[in-house]
Amino acid sequence: MTTPFPFTAVVGQDDLRLALLLNAVSPAVGGVLVRGEKGTAKSTAVRALSALLPAVDVVAGCRFSCDPAAPDPGCPDGPHPPGAYESRPARMVELPVGASEDRLVGALDIERALAEGVKAFEPGLLADAHRGILYVDEVNLLHDHLVDLLLDAAAMGASYVEREGVSVRHAARFLLVGTMNPEEGELRPQLLDRFGLTVEVAASREPDQRVEVVRRRLAYDDDPAGFATRWAGEEAAVRQRIVAARELLPSVRLGDGALRQIAATCAAFEVDGMRADIVMARTATALAAWAGRTEVLAEDVRQAALLALPHRRRRNPFDAPGLDEDKLDRTLEEFSGDSGESGESEDGEPDPDGPGGGGGQPRPDEGPQGDGGTGGAARPEAGEGDGVPRQAGGGEQAPVRAAEPFRTKVLSVPGIGEGAAGRRSRARTEHGRTTGARRPRGALTKLHLAATVRAAAPHQRARGRSGPGLVLRRDDLRQATREGREGNLVLFVVDASGSMAARQRMSAVKGAVLSLLLDAYQRRDKVGLVTFRGAAGEVALPPTSSVDAAAARLESLPTGGRTPLAAGLLKAHDVLRVERLRDPARRALVVVVTDGRATGGPEPVALAGRAARLFAANGVASVVVDCESGPVRLGLAGQLAGELGGAAVTLDELRADSIAGLVKDVQRRAA
Repeated sequence: MTTPFPFTAVVGQDDLRLALLLNAVSPAVGGVLVRGEKGTAKSTAVRALSALLPAVDVVAGCRFSCDPAAPDPGCPDGPHPPGAYESRPARMVELPVGASEDRLVGALDIERALAEGVKAFEPGLLADAHRGILYVDEVNLLHDHLVDLLLDAAAMGASYVEREGVSVRHAARFLLVGTMNPEEGELRPQLLDRFGLTVEVAASREPDQRVEVVRRRLAYDDDPAGFATRWAGEEAAVRQRIVAARELLPSVRLGDGALRQIAATCAAFEVDGMRADIVMARTATALAAWAGRTEVLAEDVRQAALLALPHRRRRNPFDAPGLDEDKLDRTLEEFSGDSGESGESEDGEPDPDGPGGGGGQPRPDEGPQGDGGTGGAARPEAGEGDGVPRQAGGGEQAPVRAAEPFRTKVLSVPGIGEGAAGRRSRARTEHGRTTGARRPRGALTKLHLAATVRAAAPHQRARGRSGPGLVLRRDDLRQATREGREGNLVLFVVDASGSMAARQRMSAVKGAVLSLLLDAYQRRDKVGLVTFRGAAGEVALPPTSSVDAAAARLESLPTGGRTPLAAGLLKAHDVLRVERLRDPARRALVVVVTDGRATGGPEPVALAGRAARLFAANGVASVVVDCESGPVRLGLAGQLAGELGGAAVTLDELRADSIAGLVKDVQRRAA
């Protein structure tokens, strides 16, 4: 067995370690979501926590870890006789991102069913994790059907299995810990809310601390057992402190003043529902117990808010989680009562900056990251105050900033594909809901038991069956067909010609494309960017999974010159042809952003029509975002959409509330 890295040897990451320890003291806090860049010891710290948890008493021989003091009356292995129990370390069960539904919730024991003819339940990971830790690395990449099962278990504290003739219910109360890299997309709001606390981690920028991280890691890799021995004393001390805090926890008093602060804070930050209030109360109580106190103080409430609210506050979907600490301090001061510091200055007047001092909020001229506004709405650049676009030379307009992005609904590719797992279009996948059965083509990977039994049952007498087992032949086997979601290649073809160069217009266009880029990235799509202006089309970004690269190319996109629409479409067609060879299973969605004008060269409109019909002939799903503006509209984008075999939508219709009809139109045209 591999020796885990000691929890107390983790350098820095104070918030991460505190959040994990609070859950060890009070599992009712509800788990931890750890967000951060790769290589920041997220997984190392989580895996090390299990060694600090006190041992648990379980009913001897129970596969569902029933507590001998209060066994589950509905346990599938019950009823349990009194007195028989054993003590074992708390488990940390890891849920792989690619796990099957059967592995998570359990299923019929196929071996016994086929060999002995009996129905027996084989527990899954939820049963293993009961009274322990369920850890999901890269939780934001977890398939949606597994997320649904996790939500059900977390909400009810039990797992219900109704499948293949098996009906089982067993307790499933576990500490849910997830780690994720936000660059890979966000979590569904329902699952996000199930995590009690959230922590943002980042690598230290202090050279001395980084040196110590490397030193300890190298020492551990050279001799894991020896390294763990050197930290055994610190580990034992923390373990004893957890036990002491657990014993003290029932004695901790959460006064009315602290409760008012908790309620006022949740109301001030407009969090949905009441779960945040409950989690804050439990966290503040655990903080007091961890500190060895029996009274919750204002400092406990403040720390609880910083851990429990950032992922719950109502915000723009593309904002990073965070909390305005000035606002938090003002709220706590206003409702301080008898539970905390007054927050007054020396002369008795309220401190305008609150106990936390200044900072925490970007200046009005800064964006959400305080970087001068790169994450906010478009603003005039230097030299734009007179409203006249500045030339970058050669008739080229200087790049403009994208307008503030907005939430879009899903544009899906019609039909059912077989591409890589994702979150956009319907597809036949290895993981998903079972929709039927078929004869296997090649090796059997997912047995559909009920269909297999039905196929074999009529032939049992002819095959001479004499015992309880089922006599099977190869022809009886049935493969389960499952339906999930796939990721697509979303290829943006953006008109950057002079007809699009008006600053207000191009800013809105870039904002719309950026919104679609973010949506595509969070749905596990590959994205690409083709632009056309002047005399040719250009691949600004080959198909990639990096929304940062796509956004950067979009931000620096210059405009000006003629409108070689045909060249842009042909360049996009070439990109799709190459990608089809690289990844034939991944279907494409082409999003053409243009006003529909075509200029330059002989017969530009006819040539653009012929190029568009190539997409229709190949069955490529497409959408045209109509950027035409002004009192006189020529409807050229709509004509282009007809040639492509897709649908046209205006910039205003691209927003979330207006796009549902577009998706139906795309599907209807492709049917």
